[in-house]
Amino acid sequence: MDEEKKTFGISRNVFLLGAVSFLNDLSSEMIAPIMPVYLTSVLDIGKIVSGAVMGMVESLSSLFKVFFGRLSDYFRKRKFFIATGYLLSTLSKGALAFTHSWWDFLALRIADRTGKGIRTAPRDALIAESSEKGKSGRSFGFHRMLDTLGAVAGPLIAIAILAYLKNYPVTVSYRLIFMFSAVPGFIGVLIILLFVRERAKEFRRDIKRTSALKSKKIRIFLLIVALGALGRYSYAFTLWKAEELGFSIILGLGFYTIFNIVYSFLAYPAGYYSDKIGKKNLISFGFGLASLASFIFAFADSFMLLLVAFILYGAYTSIEDTVPRAYMADLAAEFEKGTVIGAYHTIFGIFVFPASLIMGLLWENYGLFYGFIYAGVVNILAMVLMLLIRS
Repeated sequence: MDEEKKTFGISRNVFLLGAVSFLNDLSSEMIAPIMPVYLTSVLDIGKIVSGAVMGMVESLSSLFKVFFGRLSDYFRKRKFFIATGYLLSTLSKGALAFTHSWWDFLALRIADRTGKGIRTAPRDALIAESSEKGKSGRSFGFHRMLDTLGAVAGPLIAIAILAYLKNYPVTVSYRLIFMFSAVPGFIGVLIILLFVRERAKEFRRDIKRTSALKSKKIRIFLLIVALGALGRYSYAFTLWKAEELGFSIILGLGFYTIFNIVYSFLAYPAGYYSDKIGKKNLISFGFGLASLASFIFAFADSFMLLLVAFILYGAYTSIEDTVPRAYMADLAAEFEKGTVIGAYHTIFGIFVFPASLIMGLLWENYGLFYGFIYAGVVNILAMVLMLLIRS
């Protein structure tokens, strides 16, 4: 296999996949901040159902990741799955403009998340295969940085559209945002098809190999991932908290933009330093940040406290969405990177759904305060257990 070309010191494949993620996240985050209000105000869905719907769509994408990661390992092809996944997500996001009930909304969100399930493990495996040895954290950090820069741009575009259409009914504004969101997604698919290259090596399939998934270390880590996911509530709850405190939808989008700016700026340093100080230590620190952010969300009663909570939650997410992928990629053999990374995403996704459902139930029956307290306690437990894993 020829030496991987570099762009700005980063593997060209990693750079291109980062650019694709930037465009896709720009598309996704144009619509993500308005969806909680769209559910409760436009489609008139109750709190428990809203929490269940948001949790379900967050969770479902991960259920397919180990399967498609395994398929991409078997065929030694990543691009087909990556392009197909992004295309399905792009089409389903644009079609949200035509929803009129929570049933068709949910169906399209499931299609979007299915697309994510198809592409994520093969894409992360290709990132790992395109990385220099010992620098996987740097590659994943760079990818997550570009991904989240799209998440910064997306809400700003949504704010601009909402401001421009302020004299129109919100239903019209929301539907136009859904339609516009498909454009950058289509550009990203073209980049994959035209410029991204396969890097997977061929292996003889008649040789029996031992999977890293059978190791005690990875199994314990996946149990901690499951516990941490139970404390990983949907972003929607942070926006509902801002709404509960009386902030407007545009100011809520501003908070969410700050969250993504922090995430974006810290993702690359998180990945870079995880290669130097140890990925286990940084993952543990991330759980601690999540706990602190959750407790501040619970007690926040002012602009400043809410701002601090969004900043800390952005810092946590920059670590936990970056370093565990690199950690699993380092532990996986060449022949199974898609499978092992997919297993991480699947375990995480299975437990994210009950996390948001629990938050919705606590919100409905007791208030958002108790939901955030619950999340804070769960993340403390995950941090302690992570610290107990042997390096």
